Amino acid sequence: MPSELDPSLNRRKLRIALRKAREDAGQTQGEAANELEWSLSKLNRIEKGTVSVSVTDLRALLRQYGVDDEEKVAELVNAARGSKGQSWWTQWSDVANPRFSEYLGFEAAAVSLRTYQPIVVPGLLHTEEYADALATPEVSDTNTRRRLVEFRTARQERVFDQDNGIKDLHFIVDEAALRRRIGTPAVMRGQLQRLLEVAEHPNATLQVLPFTAGALLSTQTPFALLGFKDDDDLIYVEFSQAVIATRENYELVANFQDCFEQLQEIAYSGSQAIDLISEVREGFAD
Repeated sequence: MPSELDPSLNRRKLRIALRKAREDAGQTQGEAANELEWSLSKLNRIEKGTVSVSVTDLRALLRQYGVDDEEKVAELVNAARGSKGQSWWTQWSDVANPRFSEYLGFEAAAVSLRTYQPIVVPGLLHTEEYADALATPEVSDTNTRRRLVEFRTARQERVFDQDNGIKDLHFIVDEAALRRRIGTPAVMRGQLQRLLEVAEHPNATLQVLPFTAGALLSTQTPFALLGFKDDDDLIYVEFSQAVIATRENYELVANFQDCFEQLQEIAYSGSQAIDLISEVREGFAD
């Protein structure tokens, strides 16, 4: 039932349905907001799925757009009622970056995830020990680091769930990330063993970009591309001073789609990737 969905998924359902209804009615956001005597920012937040929608506001929007099919209205009303609860990551709001929390709402609805990480192992593949060691230079408090590790583990469990997780996961990890020592040699051996296990997961593809690949379109910027059944791809990019999560910038999304395809073509896969990971793992001796 829609009310049982994560609230972020209900908000996304409403976002897509209401935007389509407005476009089908031939109205701009400004025109619709003026007719309803709402602020443009209110309608914009609803269409972006960043806020919940009251049943009263939903019915007003549907009347404005001429949507009167009883079954459709009832379906969206259920989604509106289910959009008000807390998402799974709310319990970690003390350690979760707000912009990343917004990204998690998109990740929860994605059917595919393609990501490249040039510096460290991607967070979705971290062992608890590696995650703790990686956070230590910035987070001195042990309890806070434990919370961060729990948050990361909960995200992993959802993404890799074979029934309800993302069905198409594709990770490209740079050889530099494999060789960069985070924590003790034992931590690194455990982390690289984890990569070998991920390579066997039925929903995952793991590749390694070797040093010999040289300079490419993007060998310094980690990024993730999310794919959806009913929406455009979304790009999530972390820069040193900013975070970008967008699908509206079509040129940027296309550039990173092209980048991932280029990386995919030249990165090691299958036994080549496994052999390199195993070789690096054996090199981390106590």
